[in-house]
Amino acid sequence: MNFIDQADVSVEAGKGGDGRTSFRREKFISRGGPDGGDGGDGGDVILHASNNQNSLATFRYNKLLKADDGANGGNKKKHGKSGTDLVVEVPVGTEAKDENGEVIADMISDGQSVVIALGGKGGYGNAHFVSSRRQAPNFSEKGEPGQARQLKLELKMLADVGLVGLPNAGKSTLLGAISHARPKVADYPFTTLSPSVGVVDMDKNRSLLFADIPGLIEGAAEGKGLGHDFLRHVERTSVLVHLIDAYVPDVAVAYKTIRSELEAYNPILAKRPEIVAINKAEGLDSEITDDLVKNLKSVLKTKSTPIILISALSGLGLKRLTYAASSAKDKVLAKQSKEVEPTLYEYRLPDSKSSWSITHEKDNTYVINGLQIERFAIRTDFNNDQAVARLLDIFRKKGILKALTKQGVKPGDTLNIAGKGKIIY
Repeated sequence: MNFIDQADVSVEAGKGGDGRTSFRREKFISRGGPDGGDGGDGGDVILHASNNQNSLATFRYNKLLKADDGANGGNKKKHGKSGTDLVVEVPVGTEAKDENGEVIADMISDGQSVVIALGGKGGYGNAHFVSSRRQAPNFSEKGEPGQARQLKLELKMLADVGLVGLPNAGKSTLLGAISHARPKVADYPFTTLSPSVGVVDMDKNRSLLFADIPGLIEGAAEGKGLGHDFLRHVERTSVLVHLIDAYVPDVAVAYKTIRSELEAYNPILAKRPEIVAINKAEGLDSEITDDLVKNLKSVLKTKSTPIILISALSGLGLKRLTYAASSAKDKVLAKQSKEVEPTLYEYRLPDSKSSWSITHEKDNTYVINGLQIERFAIRTDFNNDQAVARLLDIFRKKGILKALTKQGVKPGDTLNIAGKGKIIY
């Protein structure tokens, strides 16, 4: 399966079932009365984070995530069946953004579930509207539509340590040497076409998750090369290991190239704890390695940044590198424990306040808006006089008709109900 870390999907929660308009009809029973049942609620769309998933490839062809609709109400006051929720499994580390780029769900832990689209409420059947004034209601409500939206899913890999460097720095070889991962390794640029992860066992109780981020080149943050597609995976890591080939023409330039691309992509990455590892250092004499370290120290942001000579092939310095990464991670966790916990995004419906507004337009039209008003309008059958009368009764109770009178509404004027239906006053 190809590694896919971005996907655009359409999300549709289920529509609520319509209420039923019916009257009891049985032998020897006259005037049985209304017995229309309520419609069932539409199903929700739920994201569920799972460690069993490692890519968004499922959504390459499955672009529509739709929950079941609720069933319509039946006679004899039978309630319609509610629609089944659609539970969508995504990899841990997946972010869901709406059309405006706002994060509405951040799936950061295994088993986490977030409702990203709510199903519509089922409409009431006519049995629901029986009262002393309305003993034979000949109308029922429509079911509400489920929420629909466009989402962008982005996978940001969760790892303790991110390996960054120019192509052919040896990141894949290093990952294979310190963990059980078996990434593809070859002697040409851009061997790694997708991030790889490996677990490094420190002891019986501790382990580190290393992520090999595909090679970066100058201009990666602007979209050049392969690295731009995977820079987002660096955002989740606690510690960065800058891997530099000892045989590049200038190790300082190699370090600054990667550092500049990280800062250009996200300035926060510049503050991330880092370790610089000079790879392929086996066989080099001390004079050469001293010069390499000296050159790097001249461009490091802080003097405390560790510089470690390693060899992914011979094993030189690997234990020191992994313990340095573990120590840096522990410091990050200790600092985070003293800070405010990060926000866990969760999609919620807008606040359902009962506020409303009236706008008088030029063509003797009054537009009535408000969240509750819109929901009542959606559920109303405007072709049924009794249903419209019930809606006007709601307006009367809420003071809307009184406000309309003050604004000069006259018989024959049009009431536009939140763009969902019109009534001639």
